[in-house]
Amino acid sequence: MYWPVLGVVLAVCGSVVSHTMHLGKCPVVEPMPGFEMKQLLGVWYVIQKTSTGSSCITYNFTATEEPGTYELEQVSQHLILGLTPLKHDYRYTGVLTVPDPSVPARMKVRFPLNVAGSASYIVLATDYTTYAAIFTCQSILFGHRRSATILSRTKELDKMYLDKLRTKLSSHGINPFDLSIISQKECPKHENGQTEGVNINIEPDTFSSHNIGEAVRKTGGALADGVEYVIEAGKKVYNKVHSVVRRI
Repeated sequence: MYWPVLGVVLAVCGSVVSHTMHLGKCPVVEPMPGFEMKQLLGVWYVIQKTSTGSSCITYNFTATEEPGTYELEQVSQHLILGLTPLKHDYRYTGVLTVPDPSVPARMKVRFPLNVAGSASYIVLATDYTTYAAIFTCQSILFGHRRSATILSRTKELDKMYLDKLRTKLSSHGINPFDLSIISQKECPKHENGQTEGVNINIEPDTFSSHNIGEAVRKTGGALADGVEYVIEAGKKVYNKVHSVVRRI
């Protein structure tokens, strides 16, 4: 079951977690002062986002039982490879952590399919009830990839707030013209949490070595333990190489 789903996910995930690529280190971006994460919790509509063709994107921030740790569920709609006329529900759940409680607006985010590890997740501005602006950046080999997102509590955001946030992004060296306008029109209604197309749910443990090993066991395969070992060994090798390259 994992392998067909993984193939589809890899085909579409590039348009969900969208970035622009740059040389050098991540830019210095100042987080919002006086930020309170508990007020940001809940559902937000994505109004503009760096280079993506997805539509009907929403973010849902929820607290976990562990202090300083939150879940971020991103839901979007896709036409998978153009093979069907239906749009398909794509749910991608990552984990947000706060490394320094004294700067709560400067967080880290980790998504299941991101082999390069965690990325910075910085809240630039929000009034909690109307708008929010997020900046993410991740170091990769000899450069970095960055993304910016403008959020709204409703499906539309007044131009006054849009202009304000785009100017804010520009002041931090983020090109606002890299942002795609996200359509929130004619979005499908969810029945029992599902849409009429294919529903892909990627959660933190979806592609863990244990879960994949269990999937192999269910098919009667005798290689499950070996599969888990290879996956874990691959992670260690990647992390070691990535760490060395970042120090160069």
